[in-house]
Amino acid sequence: MTTFTPWTSDRAREIVATHARLDGAALPILHALQREFGHIPDEAIPLVAEAINLSRAEIHGIVTFYHDFRRQPAGHHVLKLCRAEACQSMNGAVVAQEFLATLGIGWGETTPDGSLTVEGVYCLGLCACAPSALYDGEPIGRLDPGALDAVAREARGL
Repeated sequence: MTTFTPWTSDRAREIVATHARLDGAALPILHALQREFGHIPDEAIPLVAEAINLSRAEIHGIVTFYHDFRRQPAGHHVLKLCRAEACQSMNGAVVAQEFLATLGIGWGETTPDGSLTVEGVYCLGLCACAPSALYDGEPIGRLDPGALDAVAREARGL
């Protein structure tokens, strides 16, 4: 579980200033903001745009184009389920859909108690262990309903 800093515009300005002079500064700034705050708050968009002389629309486009950027805080734990072909061929899609239905959420959503966010990713490089996932950055292979139930229980502290 990762702990993030609560949003403050002063801290965001410090982060932006640290990276603003880099060539192609938008992505390094946005990654740094997300590392600090756990997501890219809407209030950050104009700060970034002004600092690197891009429009708000351009920064918004970057944030919404790349799936790794979050617009809202994630849950306390993040489970990234592989949706690529190898994992699909090993019944990953069915296992994932059943798991999401059990949690009562969809892709990219967080459980109502805030304990777990489930995101789809396309290839983790764990094809030999398909279906696979990353749970808080740790790989899990050969997923089945029992393994996912254990992840959900652990995320909820049960």
